[in-house]
Amino acid sequence: MQRTSAPTGAFLDLDALTGRAFDGVLFDMDGTLIDSMRGSLAAWHTWADECGVDPAALGALGGLPARRIVAELLPEDRRAAALERIHTLEVEVAGHGIDVLPGVVAALTALPANRVAVVTSCTRPLLRARLDGSGLRPPREVVCVDDIVNGKPSPDPFLLAAHRLGVDPHRCLVVEDAPAGLAAGRAAGCATLAVGDTHHHSELEADGYAPDLSHVRFAAGPAGITVSLA
Repeated sequence: MQRTSAPTGAFLDLDALTGRAFDGVLFDMDGTLIDSMRGSLAAWHTWADECGVDPAALGALGGLPARRIVAELLPEDRRAAALERIHTLEVEVAGHGIDVLPGVVAALTALPANRVAVVTSCTRPLLRARLDGSGLRPPREVVCVDDIVNGKPSPDPFLLAAHRLGVDPHRCLVVEDAPAGLAAGRAAGCATLAVGDTHHHSELEADGYAPDLSHVRFAAGPAGITVSLA
């Protein structure tokens, strides 16, 4: 739930992805396509104060679905109300202070619409609110936490996204900023690209690394989608 800086010069490595071809690219949203951290942090700190939770406990839970965070921090009899409250708080701030991250528009423009999905731990109403706030066009295929029983780090969200695109998950590239999402991508059999600075480079196990998508060039051809340095 906090942003950290990647070590200079250590967060750009696409060698293991160069030369491979993919049939689908599965993007996380927050921290990967958009920066909603300011509003989200404010919402979660308000929630923590209201629920009597130490805000420091949120730090290790970034990238997990809200219901998983609530389950980690509160007893069962308080979870339903607490989950409803954080959802309300996050939707309220979703239209303010959201930035599209560098390289995102170019990346989405370069990719065929039928080969792209967004896979997020947001609920569908929160997804809509954040996309509206960012100005990005909603992708054709979206997997939200509402669509699956087991969220990240389970592979289920990415397996469902690949299924909806009609492609083999082993021929998909997952683009993520969080350890839980990268673990989910690996478990689904996908290749993985870690981006962003929401987590330290040492926490991110992936096939490739980039500070953001402005360093990555996607190209679509007869053999599939390729990735290279921009």
